[in-house]
Amino acid sequence: MLKGHIGMNNTIKTTTIVLAVTLLAFYLTLSGCEQQKIQRYGSVIGLRPEKIEEYKRLHANVWPGVLDMIKQCKIRNYSIYLGELEKDKYYLFSYFEYTGDDFDADMAKMAADPTTQKWWSFCEPCQSPIPTRKEGEWWANMEEVFHCE
Repeated sequence: MLKGHIGMNNTIKTTTIVLAVTLLAFYLTLSGCEQQKIQRYGSVIGLRPEKIEEYKRLHANVWPGVLDMIKQCKIRNYSIYLGELEKDKYYLFSYFEYTGDDFDADMAKMAADPTTQKWWSFCEPCQSPIPTRKEGEWWANMEEVFHCE
C-alpha cells in the first residue's frame, strides 16, 4: 500500500510540474505578444541635383555612431527613398517607425549628439527643404492616410 501511495504522489507532483510549466509558458507567450506602441513617420525634402551622388555615397556608408544613435532614440525600420518627381526636381522620402514613449525627448537627444550633428553637417548641404514645411521642420512631415499590416 505504501508503494502505491508513493507512486500516486509522484504522479501528482509530475502533473503539478507540467501544469506549472504550461502556465508559465502561456504567461510568457502572452506577455511577449503585448502590442508594442509604434508610431510611423513619413517626411519629404528636396535633394539638389548636383548633390545626388554625394548623398548616395554618404548613405552607402552611414557612420556607426549615427546608426547607434538612431537605435538609442527608438527608431527602427528606417528607409530613405530618392525620386525625380518632376523633370530635374529630386526629392527624398523617409519612413521610420518610432517605438518609444517620448518622441520629442528622443529627437532632442539625437539633435544634441555631436556625431549626429557632424553627420548632418555633411547631409544638409545636399538637401533643399520644402517651402511649405512647418516652422521648425527641416524635413516636411507627412500625414499618414492609409496603413495595412
